[in-house]
Amino acid sequence: MMFKARVEISLKRGHIDPEGETTARLLKELGYAVESVNVSKVFNIIFKADSKGNAEDQVEEMCRRLLANPTKDNYTYTIEEVK
Repeated sequence: MMFKARVEISLKRGHIDPEGETTARLLKELGYAVESVNVSKVFNIIFKADSKGNAEDQVEEMCRRLLANPTKDNYTYTIEEVK
């Protein structure tokens, strides 16, 4: 079975987001009433798995082993079967 996972990685509260801060400042300079900007990474992954449960296990492992740094990152994901 083929699955598509959408994984979003964002910084945990309290960690500095220099790209977000710069973007917020520049948007304010352009005249937008921006309070804050947070930058996230999104990974769209197409992969094979035996079942949806196995797909979830694989994505969780991908996040823990490579995609997210548990010290500074939070992550969320969705998984859907590709037909």
